[in-house]
Amino acid sequence: MTEIQYTRQGQGEPLLLLHGLGSERRAWRPVLDLLAQHYDVINVDLPGFGTSPPLPHPPSPQALAQAVAGLLDRLALRDAHVAGNSLGGWVALELGRLGRARSVVALSPAGFGEGLEKHAAVAYLRALRVATPWLPRAWLSQAWLRKLAMRRLFGRPERVPLEDVLSALDAFTRAPGFAATVTAAMAAVRFEGKIACPVTIAWGERDLLLPIRQGERAMQRLPGARLVRMPGLGHAPMWDDPQLVTAVIRAGIA
Repeated sequence: MTEIQYTRQGQGEPLLLLHGLGSERRAWRPVLDLLAQHYDVINVDLPGFGTSPPLPHPPSPQALAQAVAGLLDRLALRDAHVAGNSLGGWVALELGRLGRARSVVALSPAGFGEGLEKHAAVAYLRALRVATPWLPRAWLSQAWLRKLAMRRLFGRPERVPLEDVLSALDAFTRAPGFAATVTAAMAAVRFEGKIACPVTIAWGERDLLLPIRQGERAMQRLPGARLVRMPGLGHAPMWDDPQLVTAVIRAGIA
């Protein structure tokens, strides 16, 4: 059994945070302290990313959700509020489908792309993974170069501190679960299922990786869910506007 690594801080109802493909739990750093003022925040490295070892079987979003459910069992929690970004958003929805979520807030979740959209997103991530080791780190000290290189991930990449950009890229290139997770997610095709708990789908209007039109598809597949548009924010909105993202998550839980 894969032992998921995590950090935990704060008091209140439990809140799981799930990062995106190629990322790690550091992705939530801008909102972590804000959320910990209100919740018992459990910030997770998904299997195959960060410090968590890969699954011994194909890491589909459904399999990743089962692994996170195993972590809840370890922590003696029947369920928790769950917030996820990108692939983590899809995993959050799968936890909702399993009945292990009190509420779900999915930020630009994967699982709603169609046709070329999916292939374009995967092609960008694969290209970034290949190119990153060859990218001189000194170049990224220039705000305009950070904006050019990272604008598909962040709405305002020039605002992301250089050390965090470098950390994100390092995590991206060294993640042992990247290739297998991409393959398994593509094979899973899309999210399907019913969720009984409250669901909020939040999308940055400047998301260039997974376009906001995918949020409309999410509404069709998730009757009763709420769609929140976040003006000026990108695919990983925690870095663009931590206060707004915190407010969206808190409203979704409430």
